[in-house]
Amino acid sequence: MAAHDNDHILPEEDPHNPYASANRWRHQESSAFARAAVARDPHTSSAHTRDLSDYLNSTRVEGNQPDSHGTGNYRPIVVGSSDGAHDGIGVEDGKEVVCGPLLNYRRMEGRTWHGSVLLVTKGGGKTQAFQPTLTIGRITEAPGQQGLVHEGSAVNGATADAVQSSHGIDIAGICLYSDPRNTFWQFPLTCDIGDTETKWAYSIADVHYKSATKPKTNYFYIPAINESMRMMFHSCNGFSVGTDEEAWSGPALWNDVMRSHAQAPLHVMIGGGDQIYNDGIRVKGPLREWTDIGNPKKRREYPFPESLREACDDYYLNNYIRWYSTEPFAAANGQIPQLNIWDDHDIIDGFGSYVNEFMKCDVFRGIGGTAHKYYMLFQHHLPPPASTYTSDAPETATYGPEQDPKQLINTYVRQQVFDSSYIIGSKPGPYVAEHSMNMFAKLGARVAFLGIDARTERTRHQVNYPETYDMIFDRLRNELGAAAAAGQSFRHLILLLGIPIAYPRLTWLENVFTSPLIAPVKFLNRRFGFGGGVFNHFDGSVDLLDDLDDHYTARTHKKERNAMIKRFQDICSEFSVRLTILGGDVHLAALGRFYSNPNLHIPVEADHRYMVNVVSSAIVNKPPPAAIANLLASRNKIHHLDADTDETLMALFDKDPGSSNRTRSSNKVTMPSRNYALITENSPSNHGIATNGHAEAANGNLSENQFDGKNGHSFLSQGEFGAGTKHKAAAFETHGKHHDGSLDVCIKVEIDQHDKEGKTEPYGLSIPVLNYEAGKFGTNAHSHHLRQHRSRPGTAGRQSTRAPSTAPSLPASAPEAGH
Repeated sequence: MAAHDNDHILPEEDPHNPYASANRWRHQESSAFARAAVARDPHTSSAHTRDLSDYLNSTRVEGNQPDSHGTGNYRPIVVGSSDGAHDGIGVEDGKEVVCGPLLNYRRMEGRTWHGSVLLVTKGGGKTQAFQPTLTIGRITEAPGQQGLVHEGSAVNGATADAVQSSHGIDIAGICLYSDPRNTFWQFPLTCDIGDTETKWAYSIADVHYKSATKPKTNYFYIPAINESMRMMFHSCNGFSVGTDEEAWSGPALWNDVMRSHAQAPLHVMIGGGDQIYNDGIRVKGPLREWTDIGNPKKRREYPFPESLREACDDYYLNNYIRWYSTEPFAAANGQIPQLNIWDDHDIIDGFGSYVNEFMKCDVFRGIGGTAHKYYMLFQHHLPPPASTYTSDAPETATYGPEQDPKQLINTYVRQQVFDSSYIIGSKPGPYVAEHSMNMFAKLGARVAFLGIDARTERTRHQVNYPETYDMIFDRLRNELGAAAAAGQSFRHLILLLGIPIAYPRLTWLENVFTSPLIAPVKFLNRRFGFGGGVFNHFDGSVDLLDDLDDHYTARTHKKERNAMIKRFQDICSEFSVRLTILGGDVHLAALGRFYSNPNLHIPVEADHRYMVNVVSSAIVNKPPPAAIANLLASRNKIHHLDADTDETLMALFDKDPGSSNRTRSSNKVTMPSRNYALITENSPSNHGIATNGHAEAANGNLSENQFDGKNGHSFLSQGEFGAGTKHKAAAFETHGKHHDGSLDVCIKVEIDQHDKEGKTEPYGLSIPVLNYEAGKFGTNAHSHHLRQHRSRPGTAGRQSTRAPSTAPSLPASAPEAGH
């Protein structure tokens, strides 16, 4: 990276701020406060803050702004045009906001919450003419508060347009990246965690937004020190190329997210990949000419010179600015802290899952690096590498200190430093010359979070390097062990994967697409364009094959997948922690789970193999046809990970959303509608009935042994019993209100795609805590009975002592063991 010893900040203008109080810092006589509020150099500042609670009191006031909770009709309000154009607002002074603010969560340490805010302003370069300042403060405690106080309401008898009280902290912006187009400012936040839930306000002075509806003040919530976070999970947050966005009412479900946030404030928003769709780069973007090349060999040999890199860089930047400024998604970005991993559409459809020779071509290396640059900035608020791959500078092909000087002309790039929440892979990926960015964080008092970057190291034959798995599990053991030693054990572990891991197999479809019988058709496609819609525009393979190869259940990833699940089983038994997996990608709502073989007679509450895979996808993109969902449901067999572990989807959908008749009556396991998920702990601090995930009393007084010996096509626990629209986890009045420590999961499914309000139907279940007792239950590991149970229905209750058959007779539809 070029040296910046002579970088400087020009004197800041100080025009009258109509949002400022008459006396901005009434407690300026406090020397401690003066030190905390002093402006800092954006290139060198650590922006460290003191304990914010020292400066807070009852004079804190709310902002007086129009209601921005996203409950109105969908209107694609965009802050700033896609290229950050001016629209005639003054002169270019570095104060025009083209995107943001975007709020991120990082970690909790002791009684301190760590996060960040990102702001993107117009213009920049090696030096910046203006350094923005963010003011943050705790404005009111929120015990039992039902959602947000509406903007414009009075607190302590006063109203204001921005954070005015002297009891806040000023945080000078840190420049992450700046070129003549835009400047990226990061504001690191450190907030104290109280004994009760707290509400915080932040604003950025002396900047101007292009939209009159953009609030000057944003609010977010931090849970009490003895509580876990209320979580929201989403994936596939964008439209595929060619989708009629108006026919799907745009990102309408974000209106429902904001309604949920208004009812019970969400503490974290977990993005499971495809937070943005960049596939348009090959249709209306700079890769159109390359995509139109008919010969796959010529496409592979196509160079990625600096001119093409620059054009692709512009595309990714402008697409991020456009999408992250689109309401109502933009409103959520500023109010609910984000925690994201990426997937293929954050780069381009199928990235990492095409054939190796094609993935190594210059163009794919180039867009992989460029997409990673803006993934770092927009989704992680971190400085990107100083330069990205171009065929004009071969030294950029590998990870290292080498830089392309052309990319650093009039450009500032801050030195990379990673937060302690990241688990950085030991070596760069095969097609993106960067290290994977996995994450560990606390989600409050009793919930841990682990996010696995399953894209950076991905090939058609691997998801992550073995060394990366070792690093992840070492870190996980250290974190869980330290918490247990401190007497603050985690009861739940949330595992974020981009793609479902407990999901129906489509091996038969993989076999068809890779069959030699397809070869003549592929030849006709290359020579004459025959069947053009069936084959992709990249490596010439069948278009759906990259999607199938992405799946953990694909035959190329089966061994890696099974080994990972077994390692997590060991973690769960060692620390008595319940694992819940979040997965997206498939544009369906579903609920898969792993569980112990029924002949072991282990109740779910004691079963370390019981892991729920919450599949929530897509929050914006259109779902597949109902026929696909019904086909997947028909393939919902009971599979066997090993002799002790079975898996299948659960019957969650007791009805179609609203009054619709979307799926066939026999399909209770896959829902082809847009959706997102809410996850809340039934906190031990609640005043309610301790049930450990059990259903309401209205569901009946269920005995533990009622579920003994049941297979996965039945409910396996009281937390699953009655799952669906009538379960207590589906209703706001009872969701997360018990105190047994279980997790309530509610998948909110869109009722009508034409409804711009994005109203949803909720489907719920509860996941109990794990109370594991080593050695209490047996194992099938040393028997060969599994060959007798390859189709679990009809054999669920049989004992493992049954003599093995030397010639098992399998039903035609039975899956193979270990799939």
